[in-house]
Amino acid sequence: MTRMQNFLKGLIKENPTLVLVLGTCPTLAISTSVTAAFGMGIAATAVLICSNMAISALRHTIPDRVRIPCYIVLVAGFVTVVELLMEAYAYSLYQSLGVYLALIVVNCIILGRAEMYANKHGVIDSAIDGLGMGLGFTLAICSMATIREILGGGSWCGIPIPWFHENPIGILTMAPGGFFVFGCLIALVNKISKGKAIKKKEFGCMGCMLCSKGVCGKEETAQ
Repeated sequence: MTRMQNFLKGLIKENPTLVLVLGTCPTLAISTSVTAAFGMGIAATAVLICSNMAISALRHTIPDRVRIPCYIVLVAGFVTVVELLMEAYAYSLYQSLGVYLALIVVNCIILGRAEMYANKHGVIDSAIDGLGMGLGFTLAICSMATIREILGGGSWCGIPIPWFHENPIGILTMAPGGFFVFGCLIALVNKISKGKAIKKKEFGCMGCMLCSKGVCGKEETAQ
């Protein structure tokens, strides 16, 4: 796989939100506003790139038995930096993201890429992977926010849109509407990729998800 393919896979083929279905909690919670969604996407992308590079650089130093706690500590450090910068220079956005900004620490996208990619590849390739996956997450959450804010709130980035502003579909700003839009976007991506977006790894047990040696011996199978 070339570096360009490595970058592009995160946008559609292996989109972390619409294909891998990771990071759904902030996606559903923040996607009522395009501004907040974009801020969350950029914050997650910055953390993803930095954490991928750090974990890749330290992959031969971190003991295998404690790699997950080490990953969390590294990610938490980068999240703290992003959180403090946002609080200092974009306070309104910091307030709108609330607790979901801090929860990037345990975002499945961040830890998933650390375990599945950065732990096995070089620093440059890991940075490219982080950039692609981060932009894929940003694209997905902003797409959801655009639909929900326009149809549900009658505005886009806080700017009122004629007719929609007078006739909002309020349920789209609520949890059921979020799940509905999320499902529609997943179906759209599946249709575009003709149901072959990604090969999923089948795990024999929950322990295998954290086991780099694959003790259950399950082979990767195509859908």
